[in-house]
Amino acid sequence: MSMTNPGSARVQTAGASSVFSGNALGVASMFTWACGFPAAEILLENWPPLALIAARFALAVTLLLPVWILMDGPRAVLSARWGKGAIIGGLTFGAGAYLLLLAQALTDPVTVAIIASTSPISAALIEVISRTRKINRAFLVGLAASVVGGIVATANGDLGDIGIGAAAVVVSCTLFAIGSHATVTAFPTLSQIGRTTITLAGGLMFNAVALLATHAAGFDVLPKAAVDGTQMGLMAIYAIAGMALSQLMWIATVGRLGVAVASFHINVAPFYVMLLMLGLGATWDWQQAAGAAIVIAGVVVAQKRPRR
Repeated sequence: MSMTNPGSARVQTAGASSVFSGNALGVASMFTWACGFPAAEILLENWPPLALIAARFALAVTLLLPVWILMDGPRAVLSARWGKGAIIGGLTFGAGAYLLLLAQALTDPVTVAIIASTSPISAALIEVISRTRKINRAFLVGLAASVVGGIVATANGDLGDIGIGAAAVVVSCTLFAIGSHATVTAFPTLSQIGRTTITLAGGLMFNAVALLATHAAGFDVLPKAAVDGTQMGLMAIYAIAGMALSQLMWIATVGRLGVAVASFHINVAPFYVMLLMLGLGATWDWQQAAGAAIVIAGVVVAQKRPRR
């Protein structure tokens, strides 16, 4: 006769629930993040990268900060470690977001997506170095599937300039992984929206200072033409969906799954872009669908628990 420990069963149920919700948030995060790529491609025709990314951070923080105050109260906001948030957010999300947009301006979204498909590798290294993950066979198989699936999903595109643009993508993805891991570990008492807002505010400070310094030095960093309603609509998609909502769900994903497994979801983003483009008249791409399926399989395998 076998007996099941009720406490152990509750822990297993809670763990399974956390994994399920983490993956669901990862899917939602990457879908909303993918919405920003087509919008950014159009905005870059009129906006220099530095001005565009600074405006994106400003709109995202302007939306998140009042919500944080309403949800957690003014005391939680005022007592938060803003200095630490500025350092982490500025040096990782701030610099990383600018480098990713710069790479897209120098190349194209396909080139960025192909190179970014290797980001789970750097994310895994960060967790190994910080001793928050033990590498096993299932995780390595899942990691390989994620990278291969990301490459398959974007292999139809032609690589653009793989010099400065490629280097910018690699550094950006590494900074993003470091920032995501640090946001979860450095602010254990903050809510998800608090963690998201305080680090995005750091990213805003970094890019705002860079924008002002560049403008003061005489460089042309302002939009080339007057900002109209169409651009404001695209900016709302790029900043609210592609950053504020996406980042909020992303930090929650990292908190539940770890930055390594969470980063696997990044490689499904090209498939989500294709789904969005279907609504605009594009055709179904079986290769992107196959790549997404490989990545999803990798996500499942990587989270397989070893037998006891």
